[in-house]
Parts: sequence; structure tokens; C-alpha cells
Amino acid sequence: MSLDAVKALVFDTFGTVVDWRTSVSRDLAAFGKRKGIEADWLAFADAWRAGYKPAMDTVRKGLRPWANIDVLHRERLEQLLEDFGIHGLTEDELRYLNDTWHRLAPWPDVLPGLQRLKQHYILSTFSNGSVPCLVGMAKHAGLPWDAIYSADIARHFKPDPEVYLGVIDFFALQPGEVMLVAAHNGDLRHARSHGMRTAYIHRPTEYGPAQSKDLRAEEDWDVIVPGMDRLADTLLGEQAPGRPA
Repeated sequence: MSLDAVKALVFDTFGTVVDWRTSVSRDLAAFGKRKGIEADWLAFADAWRAGYKPAMDTVRKGLRPWANIDVLHRERLEQLLEDFGIHGLTEDELRYLNDTWHRLAPWPDVLPGLQRLKQHYILSTFSNGSVPCLVGMAKHAGLPWDAIYSADIARHFKPDPEVYLGVIDFFALQPGEVMLVAAHNGDLRHARSHGMRTAYIHRPTEYGPAQSKDLRAEEDWDVIVPGMDRLADTLLGEQAPGRPA
């Protein structure tokens, strides 16, 4: 089926666009070296990320008022510092560590691919990250977004329908004019259920060498590619004759 109707590409960010595990563990290790703190920083990063979904679920289930991901990350950080026996950090240091999630680096294929795609499509985040987090990440990594769409805007976290329906409305488009680009099959299933087009990017090491999920495309997504550069190859090849470049 032709993808010529697609006008906007919206990107899951953590894991699809940025390599959070390497970035967070490297940032923490550098901080630890400066402070003389020794810890298993990869384990710390994994444990921090593992708290992501349970924390969001407390909001999604109405167990607490709306709190964005920066708040949830900070709460998890304080618990992990206690668990890892790290004490005595100042408030400025705690804020710096929490902002690690604002300083994530993209996968190597991302920037070249996005720059090419930007010539033809609206590019936007589609993330549970906060607006400040996503803006900070874009500034840090040079991500060329045209817009920032976040759970903050919908006041819901994925996979709530309000997030998917919200991004379609955000751009005043029809569902089939918006394509979700994600490395996560579950995210794509929800997008498809709301009429959006789907592109799967293969990120088999997002969670490290022991990754056990999202190791392959589990459905016949509209596009299945190993990287952002290949996404650009595929979609730009779909351009209809005469469509503005």
C-alpha cells in the first residue's frame, strides 16, 4: 500500500531515537568518577529504567495526580541512590543526575536519517518524556524536530488512547497521514488501532546484550527497517511523482 498520504512522522524517542542505556550509564560513570563514587552504573541505569512503567502506571490508573516523567525519574533516582548506598549529594547534584535523561545521545544512524526525512515530512517527538526533557535532548543531540509532542500535552502516558488521538489532532491531520516510528511492537499496535501508519526500527540492543523483547517486527508493519537511514531510503523512495521535495 502506498505511503504517499503520510505527511507527519512522529517518533518514539527513548530506545528508538536515543540510546538511553549507554548514555545514562556513561553520564553516571563520569559523575561517579568526579565524585569518587564507585557503583555498577549499567545496573543503576537498568534499574532506573525498570521503574519507568510502574511509576507511569500509578498515574495512568488514577492512583496519583498527574506527574510528568521528570518527577517520576526523580523519585526513582532517590530510591536507587539509597539502594546503591550513595549518600550526601547536594540538591544541585541531584538535579544534575535527574537531567541525565535530558542528555541522551542518538543512535549513529539517527541524525543523517532525520536530516533527509525533514526535507519531506513534518518530524515530531511522540514520547512519554516531558517537554523540558525532549527539548533538552534535542538541543544536546542536535535532533532536528519540527515540533515536540509529549505526554505532557495529552496529560496521559502511552499507551492511553488520548496520546495517539492527541497527536493526530495536534497536527490537524487524518490518522493515515501520521506515521509512528518506533522500535517497540506494542507502541505500533496501539498506533495502528487508531488508524495511524507504522514503521518499525530494529533496536536489538536497547536493553543491552540480554534484551528479550522487541527483537523482531512481530506484525506486518507498513515499514520494517534496521535504522533511521534505511527508513529515509524507504520513505523517500515512496515519494509520488511531482510531490515537492
